[in-house]
Amino acid sequence: MIGLAENRYGKSRVRLVKVKRHPVLHDFLEWTLEILLQGDFESCFVDGDNSKTLPTDTMKNTVYSLARSSSAACMEEFGKELIAFLLDRNPQVSAGQVKLSEKKWEHLPIDGKPHPTTFLLASAEVQTAEVTQNRSGRFAVRSGLENLTILKTAGSEFVGFIKDSLTTLPEASDRLFGTTVRARWGYASADVAFETLRSSIRETLLRVFAGHTSKSVQHTLYAMGEAALEKVREIDDIELTMPNIHCLPVDLSRFGQDNPNEIFVPIDEPHGYIEARIRRQG
Repeated sequence: MIGLAENRYGKSRVRLVKVKRHPVLHDFLEWTLEILLQGDFESCFVDGDNSKTLPTDTMKNTVYSLARSSSAACMEEFGKELIAFLLDRNPQVSAGQVKLSEKKWEHLPIDGKPHPTTFLLASAEVQTAEVTQNRSGRFAVRSGLENLTILKTAGSEFVGFIKDSLTTLPEASDRLFGTTVRARWGYASADVAFETLRSSIRETLLRVFAGHTSKSVQHTLYAMGEAALEKVREIDDIELTMPNIHCLPVDLSRFGQDNPNEIFVPIDEPHGYIEARIRRQG
C-alpha cells in the first residue's frame, strides 16, 4: 500500500527591505525568508483538492503586510510573529518553520561619522535565523551566521599528522590560516535578547580565532565553540563549519630567491572541510 508520509510546502526566497525612518538616523534591513508549513494537506497531494491549501503567494503577501505593522527588532522575533499569524488563521496547519537571513548593511561613514540615510554593504557575511513552532508546542529558535571570512598570518601550525605512501603534504609550524565560518546555535528559551546574544557570540568566536594557538582547524574550531558556550549560557549547542582556505607558499628558489614565509598563492579548490557540533553535557 502506498500513502503520503511527511510533507511540507511553502514559499522560498521572499525578499524584504524595511526602512525605519527615525528623526536622526534611518535603519535599513534586508531579509530573505523561507516559509514552510506542515499539516493536513493529504487531500491536496493525493486527490488534487486545494480546499485546505493556503497559496504560497498569500504567504509572500503575509510577509509584507505583517512587516508593515510589526515592531520586531530582529529576525527571530519577526519569525515568531509570522508563524503565530499563520497558525492562527490556518487550523489545518500543525507546524510552521521560517528561515531568515539578513545582509549586513551599515551606515556609510563620512568624515568619521555615520551618514544618516546612506548605507554600505559591509561584507558578504550574512546573519541567519530559523524559527519553528508546533501548534501544541513552544517556539524553537536557532540563530547563526554565514560567510564570515577571517584569516590570520601567525599562531597556526599543522604537524604530527599521519604520513603514508600517498602523503605529500609537508609539516608546517607557521602557516596562514584562513576560513569562512558558518555557525548555528540553539537557544534554551525563545524569549531572550537575540541581537545582544548574537553580538556576544560573534565577538567571542572572532576573539578566540585571533588569539588561539592553533594545532589544526579542528583544534581552533572546538576552542571557538567551547568559548561561545561558556560565554553565553542561554545557548545549548553550537554548530561550526570551517573550511580550510589554503594559501600555499610559493617556491622561489628556481628564481634564485628565498621566501621567508611571505609569498603565497591562494587555493580555493579543493579545500579542507571541517565541521562539528559542540553542546553542553550533563
